[in-house]
Amino acid sequence: MTTWHERAAALQADGRAFIGGERVWAKSEQQFDNLSPVDGRKLGMVARCDGADVDIAVAAARAAFEDRRWAGKSPAQRKRVLIKFADLMQKYGQELALLETLDMGKPIKYSQTVDVGGAANCIRWYGEAIDKIYDEIAPTPSNSLALITREPVGVVAAIVPWNYPMLMASWKIAPALAAGNSVVLKPSEKSPLTALRLAEIALEAGVPPGVFNVLPGFGHEAGAALALHMDVDCIGFTGSTRVGKQIMQMAGQSNLKRAWTELGGKSANIVCADCPDLDAAVEAAIGSIFFNQGESCNAPSRLFVEASIKDRFIEKALALVPNYAPGDPLDDSTIMGAIVDATQLKTVMGYIESGHADGARLLAGGKQVRTETGGYYVEPTLFDQVDSNMKIAREEIFGPVLSVLSFTDVQDAVRQANDTPYGLHAAVWTADLSKAIQTSRALRAGTVHVNQYDGDDITVPFGGYKQSGNGRDKSLHAFDKYTELKTTWIQVG
Repeated sequence: MTTWHERAAALQADGRAFIGGERVWAKSEQQFDNLSPVDGRKLGMVARCDGADVDIAVAAARAAFEDRRWAGKSPAQRKRVLIKFADLMQKYGQELALLETLDMGKPIKYSQTVDVGGAANCIRWYGEAIDKIYDEIAPTPSNSLALITREPVGVVAAIVPWNYPMLMASWKIAPALAAGNSVVLKPSEKSPLTALRLAEIALEAGVPPGVFNVLPGFGHEAGAALALHMDVDCIGFTGSTRVGKQIMQMAGQSNLKRAWTELGGKSANIVCADCPDLDAAVEAAIGSIFFNQGESCNAPSRLFVEASIKDRFIEKALALVPNYAPGDPLDDSTIMGAIVDATQLKTVMGYIESGHADGARLLAGGKQVRTETGGYYVEPTLFDQVDSNMKIAREEIFGPVLSVLSFTDVQDAVRQANDTPYGLHAAVWTADLSKAIQTSRALRAGTVHVNQYDGDDITVPFGGYKQSGNGRDKSLHAFDKYTELKTTWIQVG
């Protein structure tokens, strides 16, 4: 049986862009190195696309939209192609998982189940959904007929991050393609390989050339050119709040394209003394912050524990931390892998140093490890005696760092939880139903978990309040981002 390491050694990654149904290098012929965070190896060269390539890709997408080679197909026809797309993703699942792990550093077991499985399910779900969405007839007077119909918005630009490259791409392209749009996808320069492979698979499934294009490159070049482009009708972005603000400014100063942003988070996890299952709360708190190396926008990085149970909670948590020691991402037993690159590693270590400097008490981790591999690995890190004003409690770290804060009054915990520019996820653990309802209503977040964390399904919307963004990915609500509502008023009397 071929091992993952043997597959990795034989891998020949193709870093060329995908425009109009073909693999091409950037017009400038510029390229950049694609290095794996697993061991620092060079996976290959990637096209460094810029404004010239954006112009070509947008023109291809516009031509495909205007001649209706995809938008003109019936919902049932688009459905069949998208379901085949999802089936092919699973057929090539091992290849996609390997690309994801080598490119981004996550454990191969999760690349297969969470990333390939979740992305394929997303494509399939929106394919299944599109021929089940009905338009409306308004209750107008009897001498008129008002039709309310959904139409594709046109050319959609999607800019996605490096932490879940396939999944985040699928959350954007699935509803956009299902609705009949043409798409130009820009993956992160840190993890472009699966997005490029997805474009080939989509073509094989029957998505016409020009309908789905992928441009690797840097945000300040290819990403900015997409956000400023006068012929892009809509942009969907997932990434940092800082860049999200820039995207919205560029959308406004160009053609006022609609801009949808899913941004950062600093999620609060509140555990009350009457928590119905303390072991479950501990496992969720530890597992959720260290999953994906802590590189998740919804990671519960602020843990509020009621003072009377804090010592017992921390004792249980410290017993679990060693289970998340970083390991070889290509080993099926590994559950925490590598930080995405040297830049992010430096950022995470900087926050750990900040925690020390501000007086937080380090209880576990805090060091870079596995340096002999050439990769980028950080121990799972837990700080106690954290104050809400500390940098590690206020800023998004995007690494395996958990801050523990205590409280005696749940209303004060809610006040501290809401004292953040973010509002993505939150959680409360309590056996008191009234307290659970009142607390979840008071928490300003797009998703509030009660007595669990990370409950997730494609049928529920994902997004945040405040500076965690606008609009929603997933669920039928995602179609609101990629469609126009048209009213057709017919006089009949």
